[in-house]
Amino acid sequence: MQFMRVSWKILVGVKDLFVLLFLALFFAAVFALLNANPNPAVVRDGALLLKLDGVIAEQPAEIDPLTALTASTAPVGEIRQRDIIRALKLAQSDKRVKVVVLDMERFMGGGQASLAAIGDSIDAVKKAGKPVYAFATAYTDDSYQLAAHATQIWMDPLGGALLAGPGGSQPYYKGLLDQLGIKANIYRVGTFKSAVEPFMRSDQSAESKMAIKGVYDEIWGQWKADVAKARPQAQLDQLLNNPADAVEAAKGDLGQLALSTKLVDKLGDKIAFGKFIASKVGADDKKTTGGFAHTPMDALLASYGAPSAGEQIGVVTVAGTIVDGEGGPGSAAGDTISALIYEALDSKDLKALVVRVDSPGGSVTASEKIRLAIAAAKAKDIPVVVSMANLAASGGYWVSLPADVIFADPSTITGSIGIFGVIPSAEAGLAKIGVNADGVKTTPLSGEPDVLNGFSPEFDRVAQSAIENGYRQFLTRVATARKKTTEQVDTVAQGRVWAGGTARKLGLVDRSGNMNDALAEAAKRAGLKPDAWHAVYIEPPTSFADTLLQGLMPKQAQSNAPMDIFAHAAWQQSLFMQRVASDLELLMSVKGVQARCMECGDFAPPAPAAAEKNWLSVLLKVFS
Repeated sequence: MQFMRVSWKILVGVKDLFVLLFLALFFAAVFALLNANPNPAVVRDGALLLKLDGVIAEQPAEIDPLTALTASTAPVGEIRQRDIIRALKLAQSDKRVKVVVLDMERFMGGGQASLAAIGDSIDAVKKAGKPVYAFATAYTDDSYQLAAHATQIWMDPLGGALLAGPGGSQPYYKGLLDQLGIKANIYRVGTFKSAVEPFMRSDQSAESKMAIKGVYDEIWGQWKADVAKARPQAQLDQLLNNPADAVEAAKGDLGQLALSTKLVDKLGDKIAFGKFIASKVGADDKKTTGGFAHTPMDALLASYGAPSAGEQIGVVTVAGTIVDGEGGPGSAAGDTISALIYEALDSKDLKALVVRVDSPGGSVTASEKIRLAIAAAKAKDIPVVVSMANLAASGGYWVSLPADVIFADPSTITGSIGIFGVIPSAEAGLAKIGVNADGVKTTPLSGEPDVLNGFSPEFDRVAQSAIENGYRQFLTRVATARKKTTEQVDTVAQGRVWAGGTARKLGLVDRSGNMNDALAEAAKRAGLKPDAWHAVYIEPPTSFADTLLQGLMPKQAQSNAPMDIFAHAAWQQSLFMQRVASDLELLMSVKGVQARCMECGDFAPPAPAAAEKNWLSVLLKVFS
């Protein structure tokens, strides 16, 4: 009997424990769902606070629950570009917004086209008579491009402005692959198709250097022109041309150097900056030291809700690497995006379709699925307008072809009309450890591709011929869409990347402009008056797990975001090693023919990673 009583008590205890765990999970889920949604009730008179913690993205990626829960650091935050621009537009007329504050203390960058569009929106706020104040511990190229548009720029005295411009060393893996006994069997078309050069060379080809330098020079010139126009008093030349001399002359005091060269207006820490803003708009409710009355961006957007008046103009986003299959937000999955377009055409009364492209390309088959879905809108006599963001290269250009008109920012990276295939084999590496291969074939292609014994000449010829045919199809699609001959397209194709301004002169795009210009053009082509339409965003729904994670994750600034210039330098090192890991993963896992611009990573905003890896951990993983 004693045993039965003890057993019963244990069972009751276990049952109670499960009940308590269930209740804890239930209330945690309720809290997360409530916390994930912004509260419009917190909108108040004061400043509109744009707290730019993380990177600016066209479409924030869905958070992987397993990665988020097991990573040692929080995922890098992503701020949707259109949310920032809409909040700034609302601030122009909302009487509750007295000033706008750009908190870029933990800002981690964005694409140059995105930053230019936000800069224009900041200028519009100032034109409406409302000052804009920017603060950061340190400024780099991206953050300073935004800050230059502010009415007044603050910086921490211990910070600095480190403006470097695009460019730098790129990794090449031929020597490493040779040592490991791995051969990258590459099939490509295009004199400038340098996407696979890292796997077949130990240095950069002359053609690649020429093409990339041309793009660097163009977009860097646009950056300098944008900053000079927004802040003409800034003395950039000495800092850009002779940075070491300038820093040594200032005895290493980067704060005073930024002040003396008029890159910033005030030196002060975060508390001093907060007190200054409070003197303009009042203190916060709790009288916090350094606090000021403000409204978060999400709360302001929630207080207005999504526009719904007038006719519908559909907007589909192709953001990120184009991949086969299905995927959530922030993933340009061919099956998902094409299905969303077809469903919207069937179920919504769309008057026009705008395609926002921010992609370096990827899978040819997925790109074609998306292109066909966009072409289906044209088949219904719906105007189609493409708006290129930071990147619309290779497969990103492929999906843009059905458009009636293509808009690109002058700093958009586009073109890269070319395709490639790469399949690794390890016959040399296996031979080093005593693994040999032999067998019997019934045809020249039996057992091909032979990763053990090396690919046969017949397979190489078949694969290369297929790639050349795919390139001809790419040229034909471009020629048909752009009303050119394939010979004319071939002269500007060959895998070469172009900046948006030059691409317009070459006829690859039609006009310079941003997303607002594209929407206005779509409305005009649909015969709609300026105030008689609204945009409907056709996007994958956010998963329940992602919503829960967003609500459970803390809202405070991320601890892994860089602040001073040394932290930014270390972060750049981390990004470089993440690229190495990504490149090697591509070699081992790529599936199918690719229309992808690998070199476009130099021009894209930093890719968010759930857990940053240092160079040592990446090397250990590679050699293991």
